[in-house]
Amino acid sequence: MNSLNKIQLVIIFGLLFFFFMIHTPGAQERSDGCTSITVGKAASWDGSVMTSHTMDEHRARAWIDIQPQKTFPDGSKMTLYKMSDNDSTAMPSYKEVRLGEIPQVLKTFGYINTSLPCLNDQQLAIGESTFGGRESLQSDKGLIDLWRLVTLLIERCTTAREAIQLADELTKEYGWRDVGECLTIADPREVWHFEIVGPGRGKVGSIWAAQRVPDDHISVNANASRIRQVDTDNPEFFLASENLTEVALDSGWWNPAEGPFQFNYAYDPEGRQSLASRRREWRVLSLLAPSVNLLPESENYPFSVKPDSQVTLPKMVSIFQDYYEGTDYNPVKNITWQNPEGIFKISPLANPFMPYDMLPLFKINGGWGWRGERTIARWYTMYATIIQCRDWLPNPIGGVAWLGLDNVATSVYIPVYAGTADLPASYKVPGRITGYTRESAWWAFNRLSTLTAQRWGDMRKDVAAKWNPLQNKLFNDQKTFETEAMEIYKKNQQSGLKFLTDYSLTWGQKIFEEAWKLGDYLWTKYDEKF
Repeated sequence: MNSLNKIQLVIIFGLLFFFFMIHTPGAQERSDGCTSITVGKAASWDGSVMTSHTMDEHRARAWIDIQPQKTFPDGSKMTLYKMSDNDSTAMPSYKEVRLGEIPQVLKTFGYINTSLPCLNDQQLAIGESTFGGRESLQSDKGLIDLWRLVTLLIERCTTAREAIQLADELTKEYGWRDVGECLTIADPREVWHFEIVGPGRGKVGSIWAAQRVPDDHISVNANASRIRQVDTDNPEFFLASENLTEVALDSGWWNPAEGPFQFNYAYDPEGRQSLASRRREWRVLSLLAPSVNLLPESENYPFSVKPDSQVTLPKMVSIFQDYYEGTDYNPVKNITWQNPEGIFKISPLANPFMPYDMLPLFKINGGWGWRGERTIARWYTMYATIIQCRDWLPNPIGGVAWLGLDNVATSVYIPVYAGTADLPASYKVPGRITGYTRESAWWAFNRLSTLTAQRWGDMRKDVAAKWNPLQNKLFNDQKTFETEAMEIYKKNQQSGLKFLTDYSLTWGQKIFEEAWKLGDYLWTKYDEKF
């Protein structure tokens, strides 16, 4: 390459970097949007029922702890809050604004206290994905939002059906005040998608539908309503609020003369227009069931499909790390320009940007945004969970949340069991809202992800070389560890619970330390190559 080409290269990358920085999602537009994949017990490799969640929300809480079971005196109250943006902290966050109170129960279950609680000690697990829905349905008259509802269900319920029933009762009486949400609710026997919207401005209540994933199927929600026709005569697979069609009829969103009622078209019509949602739906379903031959430009996909092979934990991890590589929608594009001496070309594997961060540079398939393109892995993920619920094991061992911090493309999942009583101190540091600190596990992974983004084509190989053996060891050792845990638990339950807790503490601390070391290694190795 002659000196002119080198100058051109510097100028072009400088312009691209400037363009990228001023178009970073989150600075000028909303950047949240979670993905959840669900797996029926006959579709998984070991009989697990599975749900999952990527918390793709830049204001969400990053620290995580374990909340124990609690008891309350008769007549106690639970305070309900709404979430309000808080920009007074080191990084954007939420603050809670008190709304009112509802009766407290006498006893609550213990749970893993992620920003949205994900697994309780009874093996009830919840994932989530926002779909928004019609703005006119949201009502400020209600008391219950997403955060409160998930907490209430995790604290009070043991099964998915029980959770759906409680959600109906609570939102009917106290009102749903949030936008459209999908909760993917699992227990050791089955997994459901529960989609809920508000009752309309100025009203108290909710409208909802729930559909069960068949035991031998998998499903996905990616920020768009996925439930279409609701067969209320088949309660084994469908449940719904009493007012399911009422608002749609009154508002002219459904005309019975034109065909059957469809929940998603009535209450979330823009969801089918969102490439950001449809592309992820297509990708997840196609990766697990390529034989179905789904088309990437379709408006609708099956609610669920039977996977071509049983779904494993490594497969789930790989899907959540996916950015469409090997397809026409791979956002890592060659950077080229024509000059008198020929065409200069930069390989996609050598470019400096994370693949999903190059979308705004090239305005690929609609550009970044709610209706534009986006990948499954995202740079602003706070944490991610892949949860197993298993009916052949006691609850403390049967439920396990595989927990990864920050961007899942550069993270590793550690096991946190339903019977785990504590997490390493580094997982409980509220460092994101107080500022950068090496005491925080979240900052360790955020720093690693941010660093890797600078030379993704090269650094991702170093990250994979470090994390893949550790992740594989955790997965491969799972059966042996749980067999030993069962033997201890049968002899003495408290000793068994301590054994589970020590395992999460040991691995959480190890991964925390290794994340800092890996970041330091990359900084040193590539110091002269930035």
